[in-house]
Amino acid sequence: MSRPISHTSVAELTEAVLAGEHGPDPAGLTVTSAFWLYNTTRLAGGDVTYHNHYLLLRVGDSFGACSFEAGELAPQFCENASGHCLDKLLRDESAPVRTAALDAYLARVRPHRDADDAERVMLPTGTPEVRAEARDAAVAGLLDIEPGAKVALIGVVNPLVAAIRERGGVCLPCDLNLRTTAWGDPVTDDMTEVLAQADAVVATGMTLSNGTFDLILRHCVEHRVPLTVYAQSGSAVARAFLGAGVTGLNAEPFTFSQFSADATPMYRYRAALADGAAA
Repeated sequence: MSRPISHTSVAELTEAVLAGEHGPDPAGLTVTSAFWLYNTTRLAGGDVTYHNHYLLLRVGDSFGACSFEAGELAPQFCENASGHCLDKLLRDESAPVRTAALDAYLARVRPHRDADDAERVMLPTGTPEVRAEARDAAVAGLLDIEPGAKVALIGVVNPLVAAIRERGGVCLPCDLNLRTTAWGDPVTDDMTEVLAQADAVVATGMTLSNGTFDLILRHCVEHRVPLTVYAQSGSAVARAFLGAGVTGLNAEPFTFSQFSADATPMYRYRAALADGAAA
């Protein structure tokens, strides 16, 4: 299947989906199940507890997912979400709802498991630590960096910090909730600070719902900086920007690594740098 028409923002992509440019009318696709999930994780030997909130929308044989900040979406949303058509949820006032609905639509019309440009990577059966290390090594494996290259990491997980360093990169961590890495490195909450220094960027899929993805994408296009996205949130949404700013994607559709001890698939994609202004 050919890659969809490229877009320059999440809002533009959403309008294109509503206009029927990416497949069937979303008014004809119905949410069968909605899930509001909250989990905490502290890896063995670590001193950081990760707090994760997710909205999941099931449409047929695919799931759409979006992570969100505490208090941003109430569990009661799910009470009436099942049975709604995707066109209504794509227009919802909540960014996580819109993102999950967009992800559900794009995953339904083109599942990762059927994508001919995806490399299927199996996370091994094992402990959370084993699976997290394997996941973050897969993400770092998408980076093509020279020794000493500065890599902006927007959305910090400690095993990914380590994986970047193991490949010779200098990690520039940025996160809204963490203040230091496991090794005591300061973590900034100013995205522009790390983007200005970066030779490459790695960003979480949560940037799709918190309003920062478009800014990151525009910076990377204008300065011809490779952008790798690791996405549980909005993995099919991020895929729509391959070759239009996104150069690498580690897509992890539900079931996520932390919710299973059994082998589960991820899908890696690669694309060339987009044309843009010189740095």
